Amino acid sequence: MLYDAFDLQTDIAAQTRAWGRLLNDIWSPWIGLGEPVTWMSAGARMMMRAGLTFARPPYGIETVNVGNRSVPVSEEPVEVTPFGTLLHFKKDIHTEQPKVLMVAPMSGHFATLLRATVRTMLPDHDVYITDWHNARDVPLSEGQFGFDDYVGHLIHFLQTMGEGAHMVAVCQPAVQALVAAAAMAQAKDPAAPRSMTLMAGPVDCRINPTGVNALATSKPIDWFEKNLIATVPTRHKGAGRKVYPGFMQVSAFMAMNAKRHIQGHADLFWHMANGEREKAEAIETFYDEYFAVLDLAAEFYLETVKTVFQDHALARNAVSYRGEPIDLRAIRRTALMTVEGERDDICAVGQTMAAHDLCSDLAPYMRTHHLQAGVGHYGVFAGRRWESQIYPQVRNFIQAHN
Repeated sequence: MLYDAFDLQTDIAAQTRAWGRLLNDIWSPWIGLGEPVTWMSAGARMMMRAGLTFARPPYGIETVNVGNRSVPVSEEPVEVTPFGTLLHFKKDIHTEQPKVLMVAPMSGHFATLLRATVRTMLPDHDVYITDWHNARDVPLSEGQFGFDDYVGHLIHFLQTMGEGAHMVAVCQPAVQALVAAAAMAQAKDPAAPRSMTLMAGPVDCRINPTGVNALATSKPIDWFEKNLIATVPTRHKGAGRKVYPGFMQVSAFMAMNAKRHIQGHADLFWHMANGEREKAEAIETFYDEYFAVLDLAAEFYLETVKTVFQDHALARNAVSYRGEPIDLRAIRRTALMTVEGERDDICAVGQTMAAHDLCSDLAPYMRTHHLQAGVGHYGVFAGRRWESQIYPQVRNFIQAHN
């Protein structure tokens, strides 16, 4: 019923967008006549933005500067499973660069949320990304996708990339990246990553708990299953699949910073009305990405909440993979870097750094930590400070262990 109600709302939003396009076509030719007309045109454009989308936005990275020249970039699917694609950003160069697997979060948004992160890393690295699929579009016959399946995908993708790769995990998958690295170390897998960089990830949520952590521990897991899990309706390819809907995750994020998002849309309207195109486009670009939502397989969501946020199994070094205990102390040849943001209200200071205590058999020269002053969660992997202060340290770390 929950998902059916949302689909009805989506249909209404589609009609609103259609009316917005019509009104925009009517008012646009008369914009030069003064304020009432520009306000009406801006209002029409706001109507055109109504609702969410379940389609993955494009990465849109066509060229990057490598050295003194601009080189084309093409997207090449290297390995495809029902739940995800190992996507390679292939560059037309002959220089060998460090191979990096960007591990994107599966938290209600598509991997394109890391577009800026990828763009920054591309000049110096051979970049691959975990391009997760929308669970509502995966037929039920393809089976389930749980915590272990996520870890299994990382292991398989690293094996596909071959020996010598590095792993950079942003936010939630810092957990699965640690488990994958430990499992590969225990198995003496030659494709185990040379380094892993964990950025703003919930390794130990007992440290400086945030509102997100408090919510996860405030209810039993049965409550999450009963109240947050929905069944995909028959109109979609994944009909019958149990999912944690992306629209619920985005709604929760919006509620956490409601004033900021309301102000953002007010600013967007006035930038449009005042003809401030560049400022309006910057806000539009952000919300185009933010409102493109992805459903999570219910088993992955519930297992993650239970394992990471309620039982703190990873933080206690008590996690397992495919039924076998995983000891994070097995990580001895994969260098570790952790990155945190001083103002992160989703994954607080100390939660990611806890990985160093868990990887206690890792030599000191193979570890580093960076706390970035003045940034929140998204500032750790996107924006000015990411590009000018965080990325240079990540680049040097990867190079040092390549």
